[in-house]
Amino acid sequence: MVTATTAEEHDITTPTGAVEEASAGLTGAVPTTEAEAPTIAAAVRPPVSYAFVPPDVWAVARAFAVVLGETMPPPIRIITRAVDRLGPDRVRALLGQALTIEAQGGLTLPDGRRRTPGGTFFYLMRTSDAVSREDRAYIFPPPSGCLRRTGASATPAPTQSRPPAPWADDTYREIMAALQHETGRATTVKITVIGRPGAAIEQGQAVALALVSEKVPDLPKGLPEPAAGTRYTVFVARKQWAKVAEALAADLEDAAIIEGYAALDPRVEGIAVYATGATTKRLQAAKRTATAAATP
Repeated sequence: MVTATTAEEHDITTPTGAVEEASAGLTGAVPTTEAEAPTIAAAVRPPVSYAFVPPDVWAVARAFAVVLGETMPPPIRIITRAVDRLGPDRVRALLGQALTIEAQGGLTLPDGRRRTPGGTFFYLMRTSDAVSREDRAYIFPPPSGCLRRTGASATPAPTQSRPPAPWADDTYREIMAALQHETGRATTVKITVIGRPGAAIEQGQAVALALVSEKVPDLPKGLPEPAAGTRYTVFVARKQWAKVAEALAADLEDAAIIEGYAALDPRVEGIAVYATGATTKRLQAAKRTATAAATP
């Protein structure tokens, strides 16, 4: 963890402070006092979706977003809520800490990638003792329809009377932009593919198979509708595939069960699955029967 210096050490409360230096060459001035904000607001008006935001709050938030390099609606919305809740001075202090951390090498995500300046700023807002739990709840509200626990019990989400409409493309883009700042680390990824493949292409000590999933299972209410017709290219060790191929050839009603690691790979135009285990439904059932018979 990189230690951040205080806002006072950077003197970012003055027009010659670090915020102004960081924004040098960018379009628009960065307001240093609330009195300066209306002047900037005259040239930068909030869009319709921000109509509830006072012009001075919007102007300060937009200027801070420029310094952080944030251009997408979700992060700008979070910055706006922070300025509205905490006031320009408190947000400016956190911004100064974020710029200090950036100057010292920045912070990294769990997967080793470096956080963006905006990601560092949002991380500080989520972890700093200067921001109370109530303030964070306001600045980072749960997505619409999600349940935020406030104690031992919480009010359940209302039951939907009809399936939700498919999410718009803009919704996906906003979600993905917001998640860029809060990416976690998956310690285990596992996929199971069940079905009958077509041709088996041998390449060295591996066998390549292709399957397409057309059937979408029943999903919990509120989830977006997944795209159908997902293609899976499966790579199985030749030795593992031999017994599976023999079983499938002997029984046309049998199906392969392949477990492995999944990865998005543009070279296969879909999802690549690297098998760690392969069997069939009949082979699996026979193994369970044999195990049960051997158990005293």
